[in-house]
Amino acid sequence: MHGDVTVKRQDYLPKLLLAVAALSACSASNGRDGKHENSKGLSKEALDELSQSKGDAQLAFPGAVGYGAHARGGRGGKIMPVTTLGDDGPGSLRACVEAQGPRVCVFRVSGVIRFTKRPPRITNPYLTIAGQTAPGDGITLAHSGGAVGLTPLLIKNTHDIVVRNIRVRADLSGTERGSEDSFTIENSARVILDHVSSSWARDELVNGYADNDWITISNSIFAYGIPKHDKCALLASDPTNAQHFSFVGNICAHNGDRNPDINFPPGSCVEVLNNVFYNAQSEFAEIWESYGGTPVSIAGNVFKAGPNTSPSTVGVVRQSIGSKGPGAIYLNDNLFDGNFVQVTTSAQGISRPSPTCPLTITPLNAQVAYASALARSGTWPRDAIDAQVVSDVRNRTGRIVKAPGIIPAFAIATAYPDSDDDGMDDRWEKANGTNAAAYDPWEDADGNGLNNFDSFIEYLNKERGL
Repeated sequence: MHGDVTVKRQDYLPKLLLAVAALSACSASNGRDGKHENSKGLSKEALDELSQSKGDAQLAFPGAVGYGAHARGGRGGKIMPVTTLGDDGPGSLRACVEAQGPRVCVFRVSGVIRFTKRPPRITNPYLTIAGQTAPGDGITLAHSGGAVGLTPLLIKNTHDIVVRNIRVRADLSGTERGSEDSFTIENSARVILDHVSSSWARDELVNGYADNDWITISNSIFAYGIPKHDKCALLASDPTNAQHFSFVGNICAHNGDRNPDINFPPGSCVEVLNNVFYNAQSEFAEIWESYGGTPVSIAGNVFKAGPNTSPSTVGVVRQSIGSKGPGAIYLNDNLFDGNFVQVTTSAQGISRPSPTCPLTITPLNAQVAYASALARSGTWPRDAIDAQVVSDVRNRTGRIVKAPGIIPAFAIATAYPDSDDDGMDDRWEKANGTNAAAYDPWEDADGNGLNNFDSFIEYLNKERGL
């Protein structure tokens, strides 16, 4: 051990006061998205009520894990085909996102959806975005930079949202760095992001903001944040209530710090399990106390040095700037690979022999988790960017980048036949006892307890080796 590392950080000191001021002056908002902007939507009372329950008894999908695993998504609702890569209009992703009622976005196209206007907000509940239904190389979201260069996938003031197999690549810069995450979950409950990928955000690659609850971020790749704010994951920002939050099976690579940043109120249940954190420059995991002291379980993770990591880099650090009470850290079976400070003395001082909350899963051994994340994480099929990230982690290569790159080209692809517009491949339906001439996504043709559409999605996942 190398003792404590003192890090000067200004991010959290004035942030809560600024947020309160911004929320009380929504009419003066300058259009910043994902942070410090009030809008009509889920009230605090409604969120408090939703937080009393983790959601449906049924899992969001087979294999869903963590506190967000019971998000309902669009199950039982309308299947809405995305038939254009255009920003707006019939058949657009925006039209599906902004529709009301339970719904599932399925994709009849592949390529880049570049928002030429302000990116849509996911504010209406009961939504599933099923990116694995896209043909060929899948779907990548991007904004157009400038004044509309805002977070491309924002989940705000809502509940029961499932997003899978979607990439965000911010290849252009906007005018509001503080509103340029890749993914933001704000003031929402029962949300799961699974097998998503992102790069080149000028703020966090993934961010939790305000009072979220029952959240899972799993099996994803967050890489290449843009300096001087190259951050992987800010799991909570300006919370007032305790939260349930799982960060499981992800890769954070080539980000200076916030790998991840963990700052929750007392009474929260936070778990950081089976992730791979690679090539941090200043810090890997940061446990903060500015909201009263975070209770967190950090188990089965790999912290691996890369070319930007130095002997002064810290694996697990207790950040006591503005502390309002001590945190509590359960550390178990984490692998620290390379020459850097593993756990600071002050972080050891708040370590606990057991989790403060029961873990939602039994963590894999760190070495097994490492192999699993390299084999399975991110959006499938992997594009050249994710493939490079995985290669870098495996071979201890690559560096933090200084500017966005180029979104890889997409091969021409044709959607599977779906004559009854129920989101399922006609050929699969005929082979599995469903009716390819009838709209039957929510029936259970084989009686296995899983509806036809979810069975089809599982088939697609297995086709990709997941």
